[in-house]
Amino acid sequence: MRKIYLLCILIFLGITSAKAQGTEVEEKIPFTEPRFRYYLQTLLFYNEYLDTKNGSFNTTQARALIPIGSKAWNLRFDLPLVSANTNETNKTGLGDVGMGISYIPFMKNSQGIALRARVYANSAVDPAFGSGKWVIMPAFFYGRYFNEKKFLWISSFEYQQSFAGSSQRNDISIGVLESVLFHFFGKNWIAGDVALRYNSTINGYQNNAYVEYGRKITPTNLIYIHPSVAFGGDKTYNYGIEAGFLILF
Repeated sequence: MRKIYLLCILIFLGITSAKAQGTEVEEKIPFTEPRFRYYLQTLLFYNEYLDTKNGSFNTTQARALIPIGSKAWNLRFDLPLVSANTNETNKTGLGDVGMGISYIPFMKNSQGIALRARVYANSAVDPAFGSGKWVIMPAFFYGRYFNEKKFLWISSFEYQQSFAGSSQRNDISIGVLESVLFHFFGKNWIAGDVALRYNSTINGYQNNAYVEYGRKITPTNLIYIHPSVAFGGDKTYNYGIEAGFLILF
């Protein structure tokens, strides 16, 4: 797994050193549809409820996406508020805040690739609200349209590695291979997603899948809802539901 992590870092550094190709703002290119907006300033507010064997967790999160430079670059900021309702904890507080940067080095002929690096801080006000670690997450994305832009497929690989934080908490070393397929019709979209997640710290799988329905309610406002289910021998929750509201400007 560490070899995969190093390969991912090398891919990230190698591609970002090249010039972006074909990253002009166009309507018929990947990553411009709802939930994958790189070229517009975006505010996302969502609430996610997760049922676990020890109780439930509810996360209310605000996310800002800000294009910069040639708009092939994009900044991201996450601010989560977590509520834990377990046998030991029933409280609400700030979770691990995060920031990231994305880059699109190639975009042409209805397909493209993107790169992202995120860092989550050990900022949770309670151990139940976060990982207790600083975590870096490099990721690689490939996207492609099919059938006259009615379908968009995006596949990604992300590696999550802790590098600092509480010595009392487990290290984080997780590889995530994810694939999502969107179908667009009118002002609506539906999607299906499967994420295969291997946690090398515990040598177990923590996979999940979801289906999603979304709709553009105004030219700049979108809503979505998606139920999810976890599977694998070491899953972190049983089922969940997320609903979100996007503002584009």
